[in-house]
Amino acid sequence: MKIYTRTGDKGKTSIIGGRVDKDDIRVEAYGTVDEANCFVGQAMAQLDPAIFQDVLADLEKIQHELFDCGGDLANVTKNRQLKLTMEAVEYLEKRIDVFTEEAPKIERFILPGGTPASASIHIARTVTRRAERLIVSLVKADPEVSETSLKYINRLSDYFFALARVINFRMNQKDVEYIRSAKVFREGKRKEDK
Repeated sequence: MKIYTRTGDKGKTSIIGGRVDKDDIRVEAYGTVDEANCFVGQAMAQLDPAIFQDVLADLEKIQHELFDCGGDLANVTKNRQLKLTMEAVEYLEKRIDVFTEEAPKIERFILPGGTPASASIHIARTVTRRAERLIVSLVKADPEVSETSLKYINRLSDYFFALARVINFRMNQKDVEYIRSAKVFREGKRKEDK
């Protein structure tokens, strides 16, 4: 099997049910989901399985779901058969709650960083936020885009925030609070979406 096809040499790419320009908002959206997935893989390579077995299982599951999400976003067929489910969103919510309880309470925003794996997850978080913004634009252009994809990506960025803190905590690395931040967290949970 050849990796290159030459079919995209004039700036077009295939999606499920058609072809579009490579800079189409749909391609930007699922391409950004793929970018986030790569940072998840980088974080996985930096985690010790003896300490993070549960997290590694989560992240592998999430990598599959990000492929599902990308496929759903790339689908323009009339009767779209979508792969991503609300169960995936609900699972993320449960894990966010678990991680929020595990990590020390915070009141202010924190600086991204700490351990290499935590830093990678913070990058995945911000790329996921960018994917969310692109999906919002895509929904405006195509109201048939799955609501589940948007909800999943929104929840995933929250999951990554909670996970980055847990990674640092398990590695005995303190989060650094942003010194000019007002108190934005209550009872260890996010006051509002960023």
